[in-house]
Amino acid sequence: MVLTSKQRAFLKSEAHDLKPIIQIGKNGLNDPIKTSVRQALDARELIKVTLLQNTDEDIHEVAEILETEIGCETVLRIGRILILYKVSARKENRKLSVKVKSL
Repeated sequence: MVLTSKQRAFLKSEAHDLKPIIQIGKNGLNDPIKTSVRQALDARELIKVTLLQNTDEDIHEVAEILETEIGCETVLRIGRILILYKVSARKENRKLSVKVKSL
């Protein structure tokens, strides 16, 4: 799913007040972090991921890996913060995706 500019703008505004719930540190982007990103996206649909100062990971590489392996969309990359979006697999958690589809 490729986001349109209207959908991207809407998701950016929704993510503005969110706190980063996943932090990538010195261990880098490992399997437990990918699992927690997958679970968080399934529960919330929109999350912020932060790359800490002590990581050697590049934000563009992290975004690319998460997009291919998890199937999420990168809404925004700014500094060391990633905003990720994916439609939830569970119907009861699909609150944001209904609004995004209507745009």
